[in-house]
Amino acid sequence: MKVREFLLERYFAKYEFTTEHMLSASDCETLSVVELLQGADGEVMDLWNGLRLSYTESRGHPLLLREIAERESMPPENVLVMNPEEGVFLTLNALLDASDHVIVLSPCYQSLYEIPKSIGCEVTRWYLKKEGGEWRLDLRFLEESIRENTRLLVVNFPHNPTGFTPSREQMDEIAELSARHGFFVFSDEMYRGLELSTATLPSASSYIRRSASLGGLSKACGLPGLRIGWVSSHDSWLLNRIATLKDYTSICASAPSEILAIAALRRYDELTGRCRGIVRGNLELARTFFKERDGLFEWYEPSGGSTAFPRLLGEPARGFCDRAVAEHGLLILPDSVFDVDWNHFRIGLGRSSFPEALSVLGRMLSDRAQGRWTGA
Repeated sequence: MKVREFLLERYFAKYEFTTEHMLSASDCETLSVVELLQGADGEVMDLWNGLRLSYTESRGHPLLLREIAERESMPPENVLVMNPEEGVFLTLNALLDASDHVIVLSPCYQSLYEIPKSIGCEVTRWYLKKEGGEWRLDLRFLEESIRENTRLLVVNFPHNPTGFTPSREQMDEIAELSARHGFFVFSDEMYRGLELSTATLPSASSYIRRSASLGGLSKACGLPGLRIGWVSSHDSWLLNRIATLKDYTSICASAPSEILAIAALRRYDELTGRCRGIVRGNLELARTFFKERDGLFEWYEPSGGSTAFPRLLGEPARGFCDRAVAEHGLLILPDSVFDVDWNHFRIGLGRSSFPEALSVLGRMLSDRAQGRWTGA
C-alpha cells in the first residue's frame, strides 16, 4: 500500500517541537499524570499501583471498554480500543475495496480521504460552504453525489479545521440518506465533547444503523499523549475485521495508557468542561482580534471543537505562515496542508498559551504595517 506524504503531519514534524509559539494546536491543554490521578478513585489507584508492564487484551481492558461503552451508549462488545489514527487506518481498510466510491466531508484530516485513495477508491470531496461569515453543510450536494457504488460517507463533527457542528436534524438527514441508499457512515468524533453553541450530539454509531464512530481522549480531554482512542459500531462483522487487522499493527494498547484512560473517562465531564472553558476564553480573544482587523482577515465563527479557520486577505496564506514561523517563531497552519487553496489558516483555541501566541501575531502584523517585516 502506497500513500502520499501527510502534509499536515510533515509540517508539524518540521516545526512543532522547535518553534517557540504555537497558534495552531488542535489539542487542548494537557494534564500531568499526577494531576490526572489526583482525582482517581480507589479502584483506579489499585490498578495503577499494581500495574505490570505486560501485554494487554487486544480489544481493550474490560473496565476501559465498559467506561467507553457507557459514554457512547453502546454495549462493551461493540467497542474496540486502539490509537486514534490506527482507528482511521483499520476501519477504512476493513470497509473499502478498489471499486468503491467514497464521499468525504472536506476540508479534513488527510488520512480520511488519502487512505481510500490508496486503496483505489474514487473519492468525492464534500466541501463545507461559506455563507455570511459562517460554515454551512450542503446536504443537497451530498445527495446529488451518491452513486450506485457509493460505499461510504466520512464525516467529522465537530469539524476540524473549521469548528462547524451540525444540528441533530442535519445528522438525521444523513442517517436517512444512509438508510435509503445503503451506504455506510464513518463518523470521526475526536472533537466530540467540545461543542460550544449546541448540545453534544449522540455518537453516530448509537443511532445510525450502518455506521462506525471514532472517539478518543486527545482533544476533548486534553490527553493526546495517552494515544487512546476507540471505534464503536453495531456491526459485529466490521469490528471483528478491524480486530483481525489490528494484529498487523499495534496488536494491543499500552498498559499504562489504558489505566490512565479509565481514570480520565471517570472524570470525563470534569475534563471536557475544563477544556471547553479554555476554548471559550480563547475564542472570545480570537473573535475580537480578527474582527478588529477585518481589513486583513475574514472571521468564521466555530460552533464546536478546538480549532477555527479564518481567511487571510491580501496575500497568500502559505507564504504568510512560512514567514511567521521563520521570522517570529510562530507556528500557524496554512490551508494547503488540508489540500485546499482558499487562503485560510487554522488556529487552535485549546491551549493556555494561546493569548501569548496571539499577541505575537499582533506584533508581527504591527511590524508589517510599519515596514519592519521582510515579507511586507
